[in-house]
Amino acid sequence: MASMMLNLASASPSASLAMRETRKTSLPKTFIGGTEVTGKGKGNLFIKTQPFGRVSMAVAVNVSRFEGVTMAPPDPILGVSEAFKADTDAAKLNLGVGAYRTEELQPYVLNVVKKAENLMLERGETKEYLPIEGLAAFNKVTAELLFGAGNPIIQQGRVATVQGLSGTGSLRLAAALIERYFPGAKVLISSPTWGNHKNIFNDSRVPWSEYRYYDPKTVGLDFDGMLSDIKAAPDGSFVLLHGCAHNPTGIDPTPEQWEKIADVIQEKNHIPFFDVAYQGFASGSLDEDASSVRLFAARGMELLVAQSYSKNLGLYAERIGAINVVCSSSDVAARVKSQLKKIARPMYSNPPIHGARIVANVVGDPTLFNEWKQEMELMAGRIKNVRQKLFDSLSAKDKSGKDWSFILKQIGMFSFTGLNKAQSDNMTDKWHVYMTKDGRISLAGLSLAKCEYLADAIIDSFYNVN
Repeated sequence: MASMMLNLASASPSASLAMRETRKTSLPKTFIGGTEVTGKGKGNLFIKTQPFGRVSMAVAVNVSRFEGVTMAPPDPILGVSEAFKADTDAAKLNLGVGAYRTEELQPYVLNVVKKAENLMLERGETKEYLPIEGLAAFNKVTAELLFGAGNPIIQQGRVATVQGLSGTGSLRLAAALIERYFPGAKVLISSPTWGNHKNIFNDSRVPWSEYRYYDPKTVGLDFDGMLSDIKAAPDGSFVLLHGCAHNPTGIDPTPEQWEKIADVIQEKNHIPFFDVAYQGFASGSLDEDASSVRLFAARGMELLVAQSYSKNLGLYAERIGAINVVCSSSDVAARVKSQLKKIARPMYSNPPIHGARIVANVVGDPTLFNEWKQEMELMAGRIKNVRQKLFDSLSAKDKSGKDWSFILKQIGMFSFTGLNKAQSDNMTDKWHVYMTKDGRISLAGLSLAKCEYLADAIIDSFYNVN
């Protein structure tokens, strides 16, 4: 027996050996190549003992139950940051992820956020679970911030507000509501749009199609195409609109165009669905950036609005936002809110409290609120200055006479440069400028000192790469 064990051990250096005496067992039978094997073993070896001391051996391949799981592609936006970190070139620029940076290109925590957090510490607030719908004080101020505190729809209790996991989680709640109560309804999405929109509706099993938005010839809004596609959609579709600072293009409709968009949506009995990720951060004015949403609400339309505080309060990692559903009556709003809570319960149970308290403290306190508005104006102003300097640098360096004014007409954190994938690759490969492959750059990651370098990279890529 000793020699037999030695031979077995030498048969497979990488395998662990397991021997079992013949005994009755309740383990399920296992067959390899038609031969029954028993015993758990510590590795790939199964031993079957037979009467009269005979032993047979079979080696099983360690196959994972997850063998069919394929490798997912890297995220097109977050993957940019990983590539940027690996680059050792001193001139490198990360213009991919939409996160605000100082003129020194460092992350920025708002002073008003620090004050709000100090208040939380002074009060000794606990970390008890929130209700499913979130922090009541947060829900109140966030709806008032969006629609205006004196708006009749708030006074009449017609807004169902539920705290969500930032803008993404709020969109996901809304998508689940659409799938459950509007089966087969289609969501219209701008072309192009924020990359995660399609993922959210795909995973929610909500069908979607695109409406024309960006005109590459003018690097502006294809307004006629947008209206035509919204008109052609089946009645009662959901139309996803960017409240301000359209991502990725930075191109917004004018106030007059918003009126015409609202006309078409009402005529078709569509349901407007706003994604508001940059209120106050785009223009520096909370009211101006919410004007599109308020226009639709003032017309008496039922609508959905997903909010995020990642950009305007710099609360990227707190994952704080909300989904608001404007309904025809307070009774309908109460029922919609109950269903949003029902959807949230098995999804994540209840939302986090830290970011919600920050928002409630800042927006709910007149002094902190005014300080916040001043900081937002500074952040928005820095991006406007960078946008102007980039335009000036491009205009001065490009001797062809090309009109770069579209950069000034765009608004918010992003600029759509008009560069194609090959040209964007050249920006990264040659100039170490990291950006998404659709030509979008985040001006929040650009400093005044780097504008001329970026202009050189854009001009080289635009003219020397097909």
